Amino acid sequence: MQEMIVIFLIVLLLFGAKKIPELARGVGKGMGEFKKAKTEFEREIKEGEKQGEKEWEESSKIENSPDSKD
Repeated sequence: MQEMIVIFLIVLLLFGAKKIPELARGVGKGMGEFKKAKTEFEREIKEGEKQGEKEWEESSKIENSPDSKD
């Protein structure tokens, strides 16, 4: 807790009381964009995994079909 107070005081001295809300908004927007990008990345990974599993199953069916000749 003491570290947080010291950090806040340093920020207050560096930027002044008028700039802190602006900085907080900027940090909030940045965190929101990061979270959105993270969610999008995770969604793309899951879609790629599903597509890979689908292709694997299709290739396994072709190899194991009675029509395939080895």
